[in-house]
Amino acid sequence: MSKPIHNDQLFDDVRQLILSARQQVVRSINVMMVATYFEIGKRMVEEEQQGKVRAEYSTQVLENLSERLSREFGKGFSRSNLASMRQFYLTYSPIVQTLSGQLAETGKMQASSAQPGSFFKLSWSHYIFLLRIENETERGFYEIEAAKNNWSLRELKRQFNSALFERLALSTDKDKVWKLATEGQVIEKPQDLIKEPVVLEFLGLDEKPYYSESDLEQAILDKLQDFLLEMGKGFTFVARQYRITLEGRHYRIDLVFFNRILQCFFLVDLKIGDIEHQDIGQMQMYVNYFDREMRLPHEALTIGLILCRDKSESVVRYTLPEDNEQIFASRYSTVLPDKEALKKLLLEG
Repeated sequence: MSKPIHNDQLFDDVRQLILSARQQVVRSINVMMVATYFEIGKRMVEEEQQGKVRAEYSTQVLENLSERLSREFGKGFSRSNLASMRQFYLTYSPIVQTLSGQLAETGKMQASSAQPGSFFKLSWSHYIFLLRIENETERGFYEIEAAKNNWSLRELKRQFNSALFERLALSTDKDKVWKLATEGQVIEKPQDLIKEPVVLEFLGLDEKPYYSESDLEQAILDKLQDFLLEMGKGFTFVARQYRITLEGRHYRIDLVFFNRILQCFFLVDLKIGDIEHQDIGQMQMYVNYFDREMRLPHEALTIGLILCRDKSESVVRYTLPEDNEQIFASRYSTVLPDKEALKKLLLEG
């Protein structure tokens, strides 16, 4: 009796094709659903504008529409969901019209033939959450980033709750903040990867009265996917406790990553206390070693980040050279930041 033939590569290839096709089907269904809800909202608004639905009984009309649609089509047409469709159209109609006009100007599409579905990249649940964000600039940023990075709804909520927009806005040039709403986070230089603070609430360390640097490192590795989400775009994990030996003495880098966007190594050193000038000097040695011994000719210069519980801005500023573009220090927080406080700082800046 002949043995069965197992072609693992063929199986993996076919499996990936099937999974990819299923994802595309789900994505297409989501886009069609969102576009349909946009059109439903449009129809309700048009009815109001024609004077057929007056304020004194608009609620009754909405309830009647919800009852009849639910009876025929089932879930998804509650009064609150229909109200969200109306708000969705009112919020995104100007955006769709603007994008249609831009496409018409470039000759890519006639404004009259542009379909709303071509502008919506997220699920209805994502848009329900985005509608709660009143600031148009902030909402645009999260919409772009969620689509670019394929964030789940849970990931979108986490990034919003961690005040990602405010943290990036505070770390960039003030005249470039508006680009966050139109382009999302653009990674062009090392500084674009740095956040202040880095939020690590998912580690659960705020519940512990005391923890060591090794505890912090292990907690990060246990939640590596969440940590990579917080770090940002293009990061891949390389090693932990990477050993460097110089003249018989051993040194260890806590975490080593590689960033595919900037094409460079990204070294992370963890400090549970305040940063000292010796910590910066040690990171400088690590960065120099990687640049001279590990970096390939086509790769960019290595970046070093010291994550510390607290830091002295003066120590960092005077230890590093004025033209520094490789060594950075950021505070980390084990609890979610105060969004309102960050917004106040942004307005004051």
